[in-house]
Amino acid sequence: MSAFWSGFFTSLSLILAIGAQNAFVLKQGIKKEYVFAVCLICALGDALLIFAGVFGFAKVIQKFELFKQVAIYGGFIFLFVYSLKSLYSAFKNPKSLLPSVQHESKFSKIVLLTLAFTWLNPHVYLDTMLLIGSISTKFGNENIILASALVLHRYFSSFL
Repeated sequence: MSAFWSGFFTSLSLILAIGAQNAFVLKQGIKKEYVFAVCLICALGDALLIFAGVFGFAKVIQKFELFKQVAIYGGFIFLFVYSLKSLYSAFKNPKSLLPSVQHESKFSKIVLLTLAFTWLNPHVYLDTMLLIGSISTKFGNENIILASALVLHRYFSSFL
C-alpha cells in the first residue's frame, strides 16, 4: 500500500500546481466547449507519460540528449508564444471567458491545442517522466502499483 499512497499523493501534489495544460482544461470547462474530449485527451496522454516515466523513459532521455533538447526548447517556444497570444487576447478582449461573448471554436483546433499542451509542454515531461520516474525507482517490483495510483488519480481529477 505504500506504493499506492505514494503514487496517489504524488499525483495530487502535481495536479494542484496549475500549469499550462490545467489552465487550458479549466478554460475549456468555463467555456463549456468540448470538455469531455479535452479531458479524455489529457488523461490518456498523462497516463501514457506516467507509465513511460515509471518504466524507464528517464534512462532513454539520458541516452538521447537531442530528444531532451528538442522537448525542452520546443516546449518553451510553444508556451512562450501561447502566453504572448493569451496576454494579447486579455488586453484586446477582457471579457473573453464570458459564455455570452464566446464564439465556439472548431473541434479540430481544440483537439490540436489539447495535444500541443499535452505533448509539447516541457513541464509535463519533467513531472510525469523524470520526477515520477525517479520516485518509482525506490519501489522496485511495486512500481506498477505506483503507476496505477498515479493514473487513477489523474483520471479522477480530469473528469471531476
